[in-house]
Amino acid sequence: MRINFIIQGKVQAKQRPRFNGKFAYTPEKTVAYENWVKTCYLEKYRGQKPLEKPLKVKIIAYYEIPKSTSKKKQKQMLDCEIFPTVKPDTDNIAKSILDSLNKIAYLDDKQVVKLEVEKYYSQVPSVAVVIEEMEIINNGTINNI
Repeated sequence: MRINFIIQGKVQAKQRPRFNGKFAYTPEKTVAYENWVKTCYLEKYRGQKPLEKPLKVKIIAYYEIPKSTSKKKQKQMLDCEIFPTVKPDTDNIAKSILDSLNKIAYLDDKQVVKLEVEKYYSQVPSVAVVIEEMEIINNGTINNI
């Protein structure tokens, strides 16, 4: 099975837990973004049972081009000649999205056996997510379904 959906808006990294002296809590921005990811998934796949097989996940983050960028540089950014080497880091993007989808798209993000995260510029900020089940064949190798 293959699942794909778009998360509109600026990509958010998973922020570190905060401590108030007695206990740890998740920052408000992280909670809000994780809820937005869940909403975007559920708009398209409400009622879908969580996937149970090993998974391949591809996450493509599209960053908005800064407004002060020259026309020449804008074209280079859109033509993938210049890439966004800015925060958030790819590993933090993945963590934010994978954690958001636990128990909704799949049972647990430990099922992810292959992960690709890419960053590009676009006119509209968003994140594209593709989740594919993998299948173990008789000789022990894993293939896409």
